[in-house]
Amino acid sequence: MGGSVDGNNPLIVSAFESALHHQALIVLILLIIAATAWVWPYTTPKPSLGVASPADPAEATSGAIGPAVGGSDTDAAVGTGEHPARKWLRVSFGVLWIFDGLLQLQHGMPVGLPTDVVQPAAATSPQWVQNVVNAGTLIWQRHPIPAAAATVWIQIGVGVLLLVAKRGRVSQLAGVVSLGWGLVVWVFGEAFGGVFGSGVSWLFGAPGAVLFYVIAGVLIALPERAWVGQRVGRTMVGVLGAFFVGMAVLQAWPGRGFWQGQSNPHVTAGGLTSMVQTMAQTPQPHALSSIVSSFASFDAHHGWFVNLVVVLALAGIGIALLTGREQATFVALVCGSVLCVAVWVLVQDLGFLGGVGTDPNSMIPTMLLIGGGYLALTRQASPVAVKAEHVRPTSLRNALSSPSALAVTAAVASFGIVLVGAVPMAFASVNTHTDTIVTEAINGQPEPTDTPAAPFELTDQTGATVSLASLKGRTIALTFLDPVCTTDCPLIAQQFRRVDESLGTGAVNSTAFVAVVANPTYLGVQFVQAFDSQEDMNMPNWYFLTGSLAQLTAVWDAYGIQVQSIGSGGMAAHSDTTYVIDAAGHLRTIFGADPGNTSTDSASFANLLNKEMRAVAAG
Repeated sequence: MGGSVDGNNPLIVSAFESALHHQALIVLILLIIAATAWVWPYTTPKPSLGVASPADPAEATSGAIGPAVGGSDTDAAVGTGEHPARKWLRVSFGVLWIFDGLLQLQHGMPVGLPTDVVQPAAATSPQWVQNVVNAGTLIWQRHPIPAAAATVWIQIGVGVLLLVAKRGRVSQLAGVVSLGWGLVVWVFGEAFGGVFGSGVSWLFGAPGAVLFYVIAGVLIALPERAWVGQRVGRTMVGVLGAFFVGMAVLQAWPGRGFWQGQSNPHVTAGGLTSMVQTMAQTPQPHALSSIVSSFASFDAHHGWFVNLVVVLALAGIGIALLTGREQATFVALVCGSVLCVAVWVLVQDLGFLGGVGTDPNSMIPTMLLIGGGYLALTRQASPVAVKAEHVRPTSLRNALSSPSALAVTAAVASFGIVLVGAVPMAFASVNTHTDTIVTEAINGQPEPTDTPAAPFELTDQTGATVSLASLKGRTIALTFLDPVCTTDCPLIAQQFRRVDESLGTGAVNSTAFVAVVANPTYLGVQFVQAFDSQEDMNMPNWYFLTGSLAQLTAVWDAYGIQVQSIGSGGMAAHSDTTYVIDAAGHLRTIFGADPGNTSTDSASFANLLNKEMRAVAAG
């Protein structure tokens, strides 16, 4: 009883793959449309205007229709190309978003992400943080398939958008999209990067890997004129310098467990040793596991020395960045990259292993930001010659074949990929009904049948006799409950009540919700009445039936219910099964009634029962 869904449950995995395949088809259609729009101007005949049409579309803007307005086609202006630092951030974080999206394809994501990643990340945070995170987790748990599939396409779409939108407002918008989605992931997926929790450390990923994606998005969203000069570069290296110094102080703060290893086996391991030992247990190649385990052993014996090196390195990198000097920043970039790679391998264990890794953790984006800061401080955008646009295009064909139009086409296709994920997620976020696939994953899919239901004649909670024949003409939901159970049975009863309420008062005379006692010891009507009072089961079409042990045993056997006393005669272990019987007294559906371990699982069971009862009633 109290089952849960395995992350590799075949039903969940199959549904996830099916959703991805259908959405991939939509993405393919979008790409075909974009490619057609891109190629079309080059494949259609040029309009004849009585003169030879130039081969170069740019040449079509001069002399084909008339003289240029305000100058000739040879007029040119000098502009600047994309700043190297901006390009570095746009391309590198675009690739990271795509990589993260591909990680979301792992089979364990629909079930494992909330329970194995999100909830543990918020476990040490204040209650208000857990409440915020749980709001997002609840949506995911209610709709695991659309949520997991949506994340794939949103992140791939954001990455592609950053790569193809090189200049102009569309590129700035790409930065805004990256910023927005990054904030969503940082808040709901990383619990604000764990900054409000205990044991916060730069080594463990504080202030959250995706916060660096957010910062990159802000920088990409800046207007191009902001990149002129060194203002952005000096701001970047200054902020990064302050960040590293702050992390050094945090790492050096006494009493947080980072100055100790575990040289004495009777002493609790320090924070770093415990973290690395945990990461070494992650499913991964043996060679990597050995490296991580060896570092855990080294830190256990030399924890004070390891922490001293980390603190000095962080402080030194931060001070070098704060100087704002080119040479000092270069040294910080080299030393910071070495430190980040070491921490990424030895402490964070690459970050994306184990089947539910969502990103490469914080070290890679940290290095990318330092590199961007160095480029912003030391490089300038290259001057480029820009053709003066003094004439109108000769045709729609020429307009569509311009580089700017092609960039917009690619960006629109990228937005389409984002929407393939965002639209289903938006609908899921406002749908409070849990997908029935959760219950089907726990209990198996409903088994259709059409056989006469086994007759019974028992006593209900009021002492009246109730038989299957007396309920003829109604659609019946039948299950078996233990009246002294404190785990699953109350949950199942509440879901029966929820379904009855959803069917409305008009269904009171056409439906019946029936439970038969499943405990060989507590058979009296008083126990049934106590259960009903406790669970407020005051529905007029609710029947909790009991009888003698012989009568109950006959019903259990007829419906294949296994019942066994536990311990000294308290609660009983019994099969969790629900049957839907039609108005003619025929069994129509059989499925498991295990409510699972969460309210989401229970709600999923209620939705499944609701659907099956409506289907049977409709014939």
